[in-house]
This record gives sequence, structure tokens and C-alpha cells, in this order.
Amino acid sequence: MRVLVTGGTGFLGRAVVDRLVARGDAVQVLARGHLGTDLPAGVQLFRGDVGDLSSVADAARGCELVIHTAALAGISGPVRDFLRANVEGTRNVVEACRRHRILRLVHTSTPSVVFNGMDMEGVTESVPLASRFEAAYPATKAAAERIVVEANGPDLATVALRPHLVWGPGDHHLVPRILARARAGSLRLVGDGLKRVDSTYIDNAADAHLLAADRLAPGSPVAGKAYFISNGEPLPMRDLLDRILAAAGLPPVTRSVSPAAAVLAGRVLETLHAVLGREGEPRMTRFLARELSTAHWFDISAARRDLGYEPRVTIDEGMRRLEAWVRGGGA
Repeated sequence: MRVLVTGGTGFLGRAVVDRLVARGDAVQVLARGHLGTDLPAGVQLFRGDVGDLSSVADAARGCELVIHTAALAGISGPVRDFLRANVEGTRNVVEACRRHRILRLVHTSTPSVVFNGMDMEGVTESVPLASRFEAAYPATKAAAERIVVEANGPDLATVALRPHLVWGPGDHHLVPRILARARAGSLRLVGDGLKRVDSTYIDNAADAHLLAADRLAPGSPVAGKAYFISNGEPLPMRDLLDRILAAAGLPPVTRSVSPAAAVLAGRVLETLHAVLGREGEPRMTRFLARELSTAHWFDISAARRDLGYEPRVTIDEGMRRLEAWVRGGGA
């Protein structure tokens, strides 16, 4: 099978590419920037932006399946950038599939599309997309998921996966940011850190994408649906952070700020960034403050039932692998 992986040089995309190659699939990758020189032998790299339809269409030519992991993630930034990458980019992926008569599309979404700012405990896929958002990332990812689900039909089968807090060796974002703040002495809990949250080890997130691809076909039970993906081991936020810190030989987080203070700080910092035209992301935003102070863990029984998904790497084993990577100079 020939597969296009958008964002195939990113953390999750690269893990998906490696698994496809290992099982003998021919892989094409669409990615921006200078990354991609270390892709496995035989992988064809197309440099381009998902926001450009011609780039997507060129990369998709000859493929039978598209796994769309490319996205702009972040807690802040120009809305137009999120719209181009996440909304227009997803429309372009769907159009490229139709143009080349590609029958299957697996889309990487996020649980943030349903996050309403309140505790979410044991939530199933029956919960609707959120009605309002405090950041461009979840808003545009919700729009992208809607595009994918609504595109499902007899000529294109689609499925959306919502992996939560993906981490592990090779992570360029979550783990390095946590460690950098801890080393700088600026890491704080928001609230008491006892609210439970889901996370997903990288291998498990990649496995879910291949399982979905293999079960996806026009009219199949998974077509047109969205699925939560996680390790199925929700932990208190304090415990998850402390275990990541321990993997790097760092002490537990001890300082905290109240949720109300974090939300207020987020509002002020967002305003200052906008008014002063500052680059980069604020240290805190309202969206991040609510994410860090609420419970968010999800029922993955639908993924187990329909996709045959079972997290193969436990959090304990994942942390052992993370420790080896971090202490070997990985982060």
C-alpha cells in the first residue's frame, strides 16, 4: 500500500511513518522546513505546506491512504496561521483525496475539540464539540474534525482520532517545555494538581492510526466517526509532571498558583502580547490555565471495540524509555 503522511517529520507523524515502513508500506511524506533528512530509506519527501492545495495534491498522487497528522499546535498566535494550517490544510487534504480517488483518510484530531473549560471525567464520544473556545488551536481543530467527518461517504471513508497529551522519546514540545520550566525554576501547578488527566505514549498513538487505517473503508463501522485515544491510565496532574521530572533526574514540582490567579494572568498576558505585538507565546493563557486546573480523561472503550486498540506500552514502561532518552541527551 502507498500512504501519504502529512506532517511526517513531526513527533507523531514520524512514529506513524516508521511503523508503515516497518510493515512494508510505501510512504510519501509532506512536510515543511528543513526536517526530513533522516527519514527511513525509500520514503519520498515532498516539501510543502498543507495550506497550499497544489502541494498536497502533488504529494498525494498515487496513494491509497492519507494519514493527516500535520497541524499548527500552540496556546497562542495569529488566528490566520491556525486557520491556514488546520482548517484550510484539512480542506486541501480532503480535496486531494477526492482528486486522486483516494478512498481512506485518517485524521489526527485532539480532545481539545470537546473541552468546555470544566472537568471532563470518563467522557465518551457522545459529548458534542464545544460551543465556544478560548484559543485558536482548539477552535480550528474542531473545524477541521468537522470537515473530515462530514466528508465521509461512499467515495471517501474518513475517521478522526483524538490522542491526548502524546509524550515519549523524540518529543519536541511537551516534555522539553516541562523540563525547561523546571530547570528555570518557573514550573507551577495550577491548583492542587490532584485532578486526573489522560496521556498517550507515542507508540500507542501511532498504533491507533494504523489500526484505524486498516479498519477503514467506505461503509465500515469506523467510517465517519471520531475516537478518543489514550493510555487508559489517568493520573493526577501532579503525578504525571513529577514522573516526567524524575525521568530527567529533577525534583518534584512544589509550587502552585490558584486556578483563578492563573486565568487572570492568562488574560493579562494574552492582552499584553496582542497590544505590544510580542512574538512567541505568553507563559500563561486562559485556555492553558483551564487545561491545567481541570480533570480531562476519556473512555476509550469505543476505540478498543471498533479499532482493536489496546495500549501496548504502559505509563511505567514509557517512563523507563523516556528516562533513557532524556538522560542520553534527548531533551
